[in-house]
Amino acid sequence: MASITVYGIYAMLTEWDKTGTYVMGEALVKTEFPYKHFAKLSTWLFFSTIIGWYCVTRIGWKKTTNLRSWKMALVQLMVLGFAIICLYEVLYNFTVLNAQIAAGIADSKVPDIDSLTIAYPDSSRPWNLSFATKIFLAAFIISSHAFYLSTRPRKSLDA
Repeated sequence: MASITVYGIYAMLTEWDKTGTYVMGEALVKTEFPYKHFAKLSTWLFFSTIIGWYCVTRIGWKKTTNLRSWKMALVQLMVLGFAIICLYEVLYNFTVLNAQIAAGIADSKVPDIDSLTIAYPDSSRPWNLSFATKIFLAAFIISSHAFYLSTRPRKSLDA
C-alpha cells in the first residue's frame, strides 16, 4: 500500500513538473501490475486498504475497550459523517462516470474509461473518475465497518 502511494505521488509530481498540471490518480489507473492486462495499481490500492483496515481492527481491538461513552459517541458521530460523505462521493463519481460513458457511446465512439476525468472540486486539478470511485468506495467500506464495530457491544479483555 505504501509503495503504491509513493509511486502515485512521484508520478503526480513528475507530471506536475513537466506539464504544470496533473490528473489525480491517473498514473495508478494507467499502470498495470505485475504484467500487462492484469490488475491496475488503483485496484491493488483498493484491496490493500480494505485488507489493511481489517488487519488493524483485528490487531487493535483491545485499545478500544476502555473508551468512555462520550468519547465513543464522538467517534461514532465522526465515522458516521465520514461514511455519509464517502457514500455521496461514490454515488456522485459513479453517476458522472456512467454519464460520460453514455455520452461517448451516444456519439458512436466508446470512450477510454481509464481516461475519463472530472474537474471537481478544482478545475486545475481534475480527478480520474475510476480512481476516485475506487478510493471513495474503499473509504466508505472502511468507515461503515468502523461505525458497525463502534456500535457492537464491547468484548471483555478477559475473554
